[in-house]
Amino acid sequence: MSDRPAGNKRPSVLDRLSTVLPQLVVAPSFLLILFFVYGFIIWTGYISFTNSRMLPSYELEGFRQYLRLFAMDRWDVAFNNLLIFGGFYISLSIVIGCLLAVLLDQRIRVEGTLRTIYLYPMAVSFIVTGTAWKWMLNPSLGIESYIRGLGWESFRFDWIVDKDMAIYVVVIAAVWQASGFVMALFLSALRSVDQEIIKAAYLDGASTTRIYLGILLPSLRPVFLSAFVILAHLAIKSFDLVVALTGGGPGYASTLPANFMYEMTFRRNQIGLGAASAVMMLLTVAAIMVPYLYSELRGKRHG
Repeated sequence: MSDRPAGNKRPSVLDRLSTVLPQLVVAPSFLLILFFVYGFIIWTGYISFTNSRMLPSYELEGFRQYLRLFAMDRWDVAFNNLLIFGGFYISLSIVIGCLLAVLLDQRIRVEGTLRTIYLYPMAVSFIVTGTAWKWMLNPSLGIESYIRGLGWESFRFDWIVDKDMAIYVVVIAAVWQASGFVMALFLSALRSVDQEIIKAAYLDGASTTRIYLGILLPSLRPVFLSAFVILAHLAIKSFDLVVALTGGGPGYASTLPANFMYEMTFRRNQIGLGAASAVMMLLTVAAIMVPYLYSELRGKRHG
Protein backbone atom coordinates (compact mmCIF):
# COMPACT_ATOMS: atom_id res chain seq x y z
CA MET A 1 0.00 0.00 0.00
CA SER A 2 1.07 3.58 -0.72
CA ASP A 3 1.71 5.99 2.15
CA ARG A 4 0.48 8.97 0.06
CA PRO A 5 -2.80 10.42 1.43
CA ALA A 6 -5.84 9.87 -0.78
CA GLY A 7 -6.56 13.60 -1.05
CA ASN A 8 -3.02 14.47 -2.17
CA LYS A 9 -3.07 12.97 -5.68
CA ARG A 10 -0.46 14.04 -8.18
CA PRO A 11 -2.02 16.23 -10.97
CA SER A 12 -2.67 14.31 -14.16
CA VAL A 13 -1.39 15.29 -17.59
CA LEU A 14 -4.84 16.63 -18.52
CA ASP A 15 -4.94 18.80 -15.38
CA ARG A 16 -1.55 20.27 -16.20
CA LEU A 17 -2.54 20.82 -19.82
CA SER A 18 -5.76 22.60 -18.81
CA THR A 19 -3.66 24.95 -16.67
CA VAL A 20 -1.08 25.70 -19.35
CA LEU A 21 -3.39 25.71 -22.40
CA PRO A 22 -4.86 29.24 -21.86
CA GLN A 23 -1.34 30.63 -21.60
CA LEU A 24 -0.29 28.83 -24.78
CA VAL A 25 -3.33 30.18 -26.66
CA VAL A 26 -2.73 33.77 -25.54
CA ALA A 27 1.05 33.70 -25.95
CA PRO A 28 1.21 34.25 -29.78
CA SER A 29 -1.13 37.25 -29.61
CA PHE A 30 0.78 38.65 -26.66
CA LEU A 31 4.11 38.32 -28.47
CA LEU A 32 2.73 39.91 -31.64
CA ILE A 33 1.32 42.86 -29.66
CA LEU A 34 4.58 43.16 -27.75
CA PHE A 35 6.55 43.37 -30.99
CA PHE A 36 4.26 45.25 -33.39
CA VAL A 37 2.82 47.74 -30.87
CA TYR A 38 5.25 48.34 -28.04
CA GLY A 39 8.29 47.40 -30.09
CA PHE A 40 7.46 49.96 -32.76
CA ILE A 41 6.64 52.59 -30.12
CA ILE A 42 10.16 52.16 -28.73
CA TRP A 43 11.60 52.18 -32.28
CA THR A 44 9.73 55.39 -33.13
CA GLY A 45 10.98 57.03 -29.95
CA TYR A 46 14.56 56.09 -30.85
CA ILE A 47 14.22 57.32 -34.45
CA SER A 48 12.94 60.68 -33.16
CA PHE A 49 16.42 61.29 -31.71
CA THR A 50 18.17 60.63 -35.03
CA ASN A 51 18.55 62.54 -38.29
CA SER A 52 16.57 59.98 -40.30
CA ARG A 53 15.28 61.17 -43.66
CA MET A 54 14.15 58.85 -46.45
CA LEU A 55 15.62 55.82 -44.66
CA PRO A 56 16.13 55.25 -40.93
CA SER A 57 19.46 56.31 -39.46
CA TYR A 58 20.49 54.96 -36.07
CA GLU A 59 23.09 57.59 -35.18
CA LEU A 60 21.77 59.64 -32.28
CA GLU A 61 21.49 63.40 -32.81
CA GLY A 62 19.93 64.45 -29.50
CA PHE A 63 16.84 66.70 -29.47
CA ARG A 64 17.50 68.18 -32.90
CA GLN A 65 14.23 66.91 -34.42
CA TYR A 66 12.19 68.23 -31.50
CA LEU A 67 13.80 71.67 -31.82
CA ARG A 68 12.96 71.64 -35.54
CA LEU A 69 9.42 70.52 -34.75
CA PHE A 70 8.67 73.30 -32.29
CA ALA A 71 10.22 75.89 -34.62
CA MET A 72 7.85 74.99 -37.50
CA ASP A 73 4.77 77.12 -38.08
CA ARG A 74 3.04 74.11 -39.63
CA TRP A 75 3.33 72.17 -36.36
CA ASP A 76 2.07 75.16 -34.37
CA VAL A 77 -0.99 75.34 -36.61
CA ALA A 78 -1.57 71.58 -36.33
CA PHE A 79 -1.30 71.56 -32.53
CA ASN A 80 -3.49 74.66 -32.12
CA ASN A 81 -6.03 73.03 -34.42
CA LEU A 82 -5.96 69.96 -32.17
CA LEU A 83 -6.79 72.13 -29.16
CA ILE A 84 -9.65 73.82 -31.02
CA PHE A 85 -10.93 70.64 -32.61
CA GLY A 86 -10.57 68.55 -29.45
CA GLY A 87 -12.24 71.15 -27.23
CA PHE A 88 -15.31 71.64 -29.41
CA TYR A 89 -15.52 68.01 -30.54
CA ILE A 90 -15.47 66.58 -27.02
CA SER A 91 -17.72 69.17 -25.37
CA LEU A 92 -20.35 69.35 -28.13
CA SER A 93 -20.48 65.57 -28.59
CA ILE A 94 -21.01 65.04 -24.85
CA VAL A 95 -23.64 67.79 -24.53
CA ILE A 96 -25.60 66.75 -27.64
CA GLY A 97 -25.28 63.05 -26.85
CA CYS A 98 -26.45 63.61 -23.28
CA LEU A 99 -29.46 65.68 -24.41
CA LEU A 100 -30.42 63.03 -26.97
CA ALA A 101 -30.15 60.33 -24.30
CA VAL A 102 -32.40 62.29 -21.93
CA LEU A 103 -34.90 62.78 -24.77
CA LEU A 104 -35.01 59.09 -25.64
CA ASP A 105 -35.15 58.12 -21.96
CA GLN A 106 -38.68 59.56 -21.90
CA ARG A 107 -39.70 56.38 -23.78
CA ILE A 108 -41.36 58.27 -26.60
CA ARG A 109 -43.31 56.32 -29.23
CA VAL A 110 -40.78 56.60 -32.07
CA GLU A 111 -37.77 55.86 -29.84
CA GLY A 112 -36.56 52.94 -31.97
CA THR A 113 -36.61 54.99 -35.15
CA LEU A 114 -34.87 57.98 -33.59
CA ARG A 115 -32.26 55.79 -31.93
CA THR A 116 -31.45 54.20 -35.30
CA ILE A 117 -31.19 57.61 -36.97
CA TYR A 118 -28.85 58.98 -34.29
CA LEU A 119 -26.71 55.85 -34.19
CA TYR A 120 -26.40 55.48 -37.97
CA PRO A 121 -23.56 58.04 -38.42
CA MET A 122 -21.35 56.00 -36.09
CA ALA A 123 -21.62 53.05 -38.50
CA VAL A 124 -20.21 55.19 -41.32
CA SER A 125 -16.45 55.53 -41.80
CA PHE A 126 -14.73 58.90 -41.43
CA ILE A 127 -13.92 58.83 -45.15
CA VAL A 128 -17.63 58.60 -46.05
CA THR A 129 -18.50 61.26 -43.46
CA GLY A 130 -15.85 63.62 -44.79
CA THR A 131 -16.88 63.11 -48.40
CA ALA A 132 -20.59 63.66 -47.66
CA TRP A 133 -19.95 66.84 -45.66
CA LYS A 134 -17.53 68.07 -48.32
CA TRP A 135 -20.38 67.97 -50.85
CA MET A 136 -22.84 69.64 -48.45
CA LEU A 137 -20.44 72.44 -47.51
CA ASN A 138 -19.15 73.10 -51.02
CA PRO A 139 -20.23 76.72 -51.74
CA SER A 140 -21.17 75.95 -55.33
CA LEU A 141 -23.02 72.69 -54.65
CA GLY A 142 -24.21 72.43 -51.08
CA ILE A 143 -25.98 74.45 -48.40
CA GLU A 144 -24.86 77.87 -49.62
CA SER A 145 -26.00 77.16 -53.18
CA TYR A 146 -29.34 75.77 -51.96
CA ILE A 147 -30.13 78.73 -49.69
CA ARG A 148 -29.21 81.20 -52.41
CA GLY A 149 -31.46 79.29 -54.80
CA LEU A 150 -34.34 80.01 -52.40
CA GLY A 151 -33.79 83.74 -52.90
CA TRP A 152 -31.35 84.67 -50.12
CA GLU A 153 -28.59 85.91 -52.42
CA SER A 154 -26.42 87.37 -49.64
CA PHE A 155 -26.21 84.09 -47.67
CA ARG A 156 -22.67 82.79 -47.21
CA PHE A 157 -21.48 79.54 -45.72
CA ASP A 158 -18.05 79.02 -47.25
CA TRP A 159 -16.17 77.89 -44.16
CA ILE A 160 -14.62 74.98 -46.02
CA VAL A 161 -12.57 77.38 -48.18
CA ASP A 162 -11.90 79.91 -45.40
CA LYS A 163 -8.55 79.29 -43.71
CA ASP A 164 -9.80 80.78 -40.43
CA MET A 165 -12.96 78.64 -40.30
CA ALA A 166 -11.94 75.38 -42.01
CA ILE A 167 -11.13 73.61 -38.74
CA TYR A 168 -14.69 74.27 -37.52
CA VAL A 169 -16.00 72.41 -40.57
CA VAL A 170 -14.08 69.38 -39.32
CA VAL A 171 -15.68 69.89 -35.89
CA ILE A 172 -19.19 69.88 -37.40
CA ALA A 173 -18.65 66.63 -39.28
CA ALA A 174 -16.96 64.91 -36.33
CA VAL A 175 -19.67 65.94 -33.84
CA TRP A 176 -22.37 64.71 -36.23
CA GLN A 177 -20.71 61.30 -36.29
CA ALA A 178 -19.86 60.92 -32.59
CA SER A 179 -23.00 62.29 -30.91
CA GLY A 180 -25.00 59.10 -31.51
CA PHE A 181 -22.27 56.99 -29.90
CA VAL A 182 -22.23 59.22 -26.81
CA MET A 183 -26.03 59.08 -26.75
CA ALA A 184 -25.89 55.27 -26.64
CA LEU A 185 -23.48 55.37 -23.70
CA PHE A 186 -25.66 57.73 -21.68
CA LEU A 187 -28.92 56.05 -22.61
CA SER A 188 -27.60 52.69 -21.48
CA ALA A 189 -26.47 54.22 -18.18
CA LEU A 190 -29.79 56.02 -17.63
CA ARG A 191 -31.75 52.80 -18.23
CA SER A 192 -29.61 51.00 -15.64
CA VAL A 193 -30.47 53.43 -12.81
CA ASP A 194 -32.63 51.92 -10.06
CA GLN A 195 -36.22 52.96 -10.83
CA GLU A 196 -37.08 52.97 -7.12
CA ILE A 197 -34.90 56.03 -6.64
CA ILE A 198 -36.77 57.87 -9.40
CA LYS A 199 -40.17 56.85 -7.98
CA ALA A 200 -39.14 58.05 -4.53
CA ALA A 201 -38.05 61.40 -5.98
CA TYR A 202 -41.42 61.80 -7.74
CA LEU A 203 -43.24 61.02 -4.50
CA ASP A 204 -41.20 63.74 -2.77
CA GLY A 205 -42.50 66.21 -5.35
CA ALA A 206 -39.34 66.58 -7.46
CA SER A 207 -39.85 67.66 -11.05
CA THR A 208 -38.45 65.73 -14.02
CA THR A 209 -35.84 68.43 -14.62
CA ARG A 210 -34.68 68.32 -11.02
CA ILE A 211 -34.50 64.53 -11.02
CA TYR A 212 -32.21 64.54 -14.05
CA LEU A 213 -30.05 67.46 -12.91
CA GLY A 214 -29.89 66.54 -9.23
CA ILE A 215 -29.96 62.73 -9.23
CA LEU A 216 -29.48 60.97 -12.55
CA LEU A 217 -26.80 62.99 -14.35
CA PRO A 218 -24.52 63.38 -11.27
CA SER A 219 -24.63 59.59 -10.86
CA LEU A 220 -23.29 59.18 -14.42
CA ARG A 221 -19.85 60.63 -13.63
CA PRO A 222 -18.04 57.42 -14.78
CA VAL A 223 -19.90 57.60 -18.10
CA PHE A 224 -18.91 61.25 -18.57
CA LEU A 225 -15.29 60.33 -17.84
CA SER A 226 -15.34 57.34 -20.20
CA ALA A 227 -16.90 59.41 -23.00
CA PHE A 228 -14.27 62.11 -22.48
CA VAL A 229 -11.38 59.65 -22.68
CA ILE A 230 -12.73 57.89 -25.79
CA LEU A 231 -13.45 61.15 -27.63
CA ALA A 232 -10.10 62.65 -26.64
CA HIS A 233 -8.34 59.58 -28.03
CA LEU A 234 -10.31 59.85 -31.28
CA ALA A 235 -9.55 63.57 -31.54
CA ILE A 236 -5.80 63.12 -31.13
CA LYS A 237 -5.53 60.41 -33.78
CA SER A 238 -8.00 62.02 -36.24
CA PHE A 239 -6.60 61.76 -39.74
CA ASP A 240 -8.93 60.37 -42.39
CA LEU A 241 -11.76 62.83 -41.70
CA VAL A 242 -9.46 65.78 -42.43
CA VAL A 243 -8.09 64.07 -45.55
CA ALA A 244 -11.57 63.44 -46.97
CA LEU A 245 -13.14 66.74 -45.91
CA THR A 246 -10.56 69.51 -46.33
CA GLY A 247 -7.34 67.77 -47.33
CA GLY A 248 -5.72 69.80 -44.55
CA GLY A 249 -6.43 73.03 -46.43
CA PRO A 250 -6.79 75.72 -47.44
CA GLY A 251 -3.00 75.42 -47.44
CA TYR A 252 -2.41 73.66 -44.13
CA ALA A 253 -5.01 75.64 -42.17
CA SER A 254 -6.99 72.58 -41.02
CA THR A 255 -4.05 70.21 -40.53
CA LEU A 256 -4.04 68.09 -37.37
CA PRO A 257 -0.95 66.42 -35.80
CA ALA A 258 -1.73 63.06 -37.43
CA ASN A 259 -1.84 64.74 -40.85
CA PHE A 260 1.42 66.55 -40.07
CA MET A 261 3.08 63.27 -39.10
CA TYR A 262 1.93 61.55 -42.31
CA GLU A 263 3.02 64.50 -44.46
CA MET A 264 6.53 64.64 -42.98
CA THR A 265 7.10 60.88 -42.86
CA PHE A 266 5.68 59.64 -46.15
CA ARG A 267 5.62 62.65 -48.47
CA ARG A 268 8.59 64.77 -47.46
CA ASN A 269 10.91 61.93 -46.41
CA GLN A 270 11.55 63.37 -42.96
CA ILE A 271 11.22 60.21 -40.89
CA GLY A 272 12.96 61.65 -37.84
CA LEU A 273 10.72 64.72 -37.79
CA GLY A 274 7.62 62.58 -38.31
CA ALA A 275 8.70 60.31 -35.45
CA ALA A 276 9.15 63.32 -33.17
CA SER A 277 5.60 64.48 -33.94
CA ALA A 278 4.32 60.93 -33.30
CA VAL A 279 6.02 60.91 -29.90
CA MET A 280 4.36 64.22 -29.05
CA MET A 281 0.99 62.72 -29.98
CA LEU A 282 1.75 59.71 -27.78
CA LEU A 283 2.61 62.00 -24.86
CA THR A 284 -0.67 63.86 -25.39
CA VAL A 285 -2.59 60.59 -25.23
CA ALA A 286 -0.63 59.57 -22.14
CA ALA A 287 -1.45 62.89 -20.46
CA ILE A 288 -5.12 61.92 -20.74
CA MET A 289 -4.95 58.17 -20.16
CA VAL A 290 -2.55 58.04 -17.19
CA PRO A 291 -4.70 60.20 -14.85
CA TYR A 292 -7.79 58.25 -15.96
CA LEU A 293 -6.19 54.87 -15.26
CA TYR A 294 -4.80 56.16 -11.97
CA SER A 295 -8.24 57.31 -10.83
CA GLU A 296 -9.78 53.97 -11.87
CA LEU A 297 -7.17 51.93 -10.02
CA ARG A 298 -7.36 54.18 -6.98
CA GLY A 299 -11.14 53.86 -6.92
CA LYS A 300 -10.98 50.05 -7.08
CA ARG A 301 -8.31 49.97 -4.35
CA HIS A 302 -10.40 52.09 -1.98
CA GLY A 303 -13.55 50.25 -3.02
